[in-house]
This record gives sequence, structure tokens and C-alpha cells, in this order.
Amino acid sequence: MLFLVWSSRMPAHKWTFASRFRRSAFGWRSALPIQRIKEAISEIRSAARINPVLGAEGAVLLLEKLSPALEQVDSSSGALGSAVNRAIDALVPVIAAADVPRAVRERWLERLFEALQEDQMPYIESLGEHWGTLCVTPELASRWADQLLPLTRHVVQADEHGFFVGTIPCLSALHAAGRFDEVLELVACDRLKFWWYRRWAVESLVSLGRPGDAVSLAESSRGLNAPEGDIARRCEAILLDCGMAEEAYQRYALAAHRAGTYLATFRAIAKKYPDRAPQSILADLIDSEPGSQGKWFAAAKDAGLLDIALSLANDHPTDPKTLTRAARDFAMKQPPFAMACGLCALRWMDAGYGYEIAPIDVLDAYDATVKAATAAGVSATDVQARVQQLVGGSSSLIAKVLATQLA
Repeated sequence: MLFLVWSSRMPAHKWTFASRFRRSAFGWRSALPIQRIKEAISEIRSAARINPVLGAEGAVLLLEKLSPALEQVDSSSGALGSAVNRAIDALVPVIAAADVPRAVRERWLERLFEALQEDQMPYIESLGEHWGTLCVTPELASRWADQLLPLTRHVVQADEHGFFVGTIPCLSALHAAGRFDEVLELVACDRLKFWWYRRWAVESLVSLGRPGDAVSLAESSRGLNAPEGDIARRCEAILLDCGMAEEAYQRYALAAHRAGTYLATFRAIAKKYPDRAPQSILADLIDSEPGSQGKWFAAAKDAGLLDIALSLANDHPTDPKTLTRAARDFAMKQPPFAMACGLCALRWMDAGYGYEIAPIDVLDAYDATVKAATAAGVSATDVQARVQQLVGGSSSLIAKVLATQLA
């Protein structure tokens, strides 16, 4: 009755996103649903700034609609899954921040748990990790933990690996309720050492003031299918919170921040450890992967370590297209460096390095080299002579494409 009385006072609101997220609303392409998710989050945040309760109601509604609407979309690239996870990270604080009667929050949680149960693909499974946050109060978290605990205990203790959608929400709720010993006892029964269960035991050990045991437990969770990056990031955070920055860096920095590119990896570590010299970080990264020295060229360039970048490009195979971009970008700012990059690009192209090198790539590298040389006060004749020396009398693609320029 409390919920009915309270909800009757809520003003009616028509959400724009609601009609866009009908069941099977999207085809197999992921671009449009990703755009619609971003638009929906923007709409909800705008509403929440004026009326936090209305914004929370919209967030719950969107989370209910996501999986049914996306069930036909091709998510093999991972882009859609990342967009949904970002949406969950954005919407959970909106729901948690709303000041509503307990009965209303309980109804929201019931709706979200039902959405989790119907999440067939699954898309919103990471919502369970936020269950303790969504409960807001330890009392409500404890009530949900009690409700989910019997089946969770059965699944975790089973001889064969089973699945219950409420296992992660249960562990999250137990932790939020401060029932740390119960989390440890429950997770200890998991003979498969599943990290997504164990991480809650790690969090509980930290909350109990046992960071060393937490790191040890996380380390023992490594295995064939364990998420190395997630484990490393949690261990690094624990050590950093304990003031052990040097040990955190030495043991976990690379694994915790490994990204899709070498440059992104360097940037992530440099941002995490601003007190550490960039050249020191770069040297450690280069040493960590023997045989890949040239791949750190962009990182060195981005850090302003041009001498190191040029040394890497001169001594180790480096992507010619990356070198051409550097020659073009630095033609006016650092002409000698840019000219050297352009010459390196041509040399590695001539040596057969690079992915799908086409004649236009050769001409781009040559033009960038000439432009940089002009800015550096080097004559075109001198550039031609240097390029001629690089290609020699070979019959490679480089020599054929530049035949007119070098004549």
C-alpha cells in the first residue's frame, strides 16, 4: 500500500527511449543500438538532475528493456557489450542516489532481479556486481542476502559447477551488509576457485583489515580462464591503498594496464604513476617484451622522448605508417626528427615490413620526408640521394614507385 500511495503522487512522464527499446527493436548491426543507449543515458541523467527519483525510475526502466531489445544484435565485436556495461556503471549511481521509501526501492530491486533472470544473452549480468550498492542500506542488503543465500550456497558447494543468477548479487549484498565472515566461508566452498566469486572474498578481507591475505587470495585465483587483468588491477589497488606504490608498480602495473595498443598501455601506466619518470616506465615496458622494441616507438614519441623514439625506429622494425604519421605531424615542430622518421619509414617499407603497404603509402612517406627536409633546411637533392642510398639498386616496390622522383 505504501508503494501504491507514493507512486500515485509521481507525475506521469513519457520517456523518449521507452518506445525505442521494444523487444527485438534492433537488427543485427550494433551501431544504432549503441547510439540509442547513449541517448537514453543522456535523457535519464538530464531528468535526474531535476528530479532524482524520476531519473532513477527511468534507469530501472531502461535496464529492464535492454536485453529484450538487443537480443537480435550481433555483439561479437564486443562494442555493444562494452556500451551496456558503461550504461550500467552510469545508471547504478542514479538509482542508488534517489531518496525513496524502502518499499519503492524494494520494488525497483525486484524488477531488476527479474530483468537479470530474463537476461538470456546475457547483456546486463554485470548488474549483479552492484547489488549491494543498489540496496543502499545494510539492512536491505542483508534481507536480499538472506533471500538469495540458500540457493547460492547450494550452487557454490555443488560438486559440479552450477549456475544461479543470484550468486553474484548475493555475495555483493553480503559484503554491503558487512557480513564479511559469511562471504569468506561461502567462497571457501568453491572448489573451482572462480574469480568472480573470490573477488568478493578479497574485498571482504580488505574490509577486515587483512590486505596481505587479500592479495594472496587473489594471486591464488590465477588460472587458465582467470581474468589476469582484473586480478592484477585489484592487487595493485590494494597495494597502492597500503602505500606500497613501488611494489604495486613492479608486480602489477603492466598486467593491470595492458591495453589494445602499446601507446595506450604506456599512457595508462604513466597516468597511474605520475611520480615515476616516463623514460623509466618506457624502459621497463621495452624490457618486458624482448623483440617488440619498435612497437614502443609511438609511446616514446607521445612522451616527448624523441631521441629514444628515433633510436627504436632506427634499430628495430617499426610500423612504416606510424613513422609516416610522425614525419607528417612533426614536420614543422621538429623537422630533423620528422625527416629521420620519414627515411626510416621508407627503409622499413623497402625491407618488407608493414601491413598491406600500397604505392600511395610510399608516396606519402616520401612527401612527408621532403616536407620535413625543406623545413630543416635540407635540399631536395640531398633527400633524393639519401632515399636512393636506402633503396640502392633494388627492384622493390619502393624503388619502382619512387623511380620518377629519384631520376
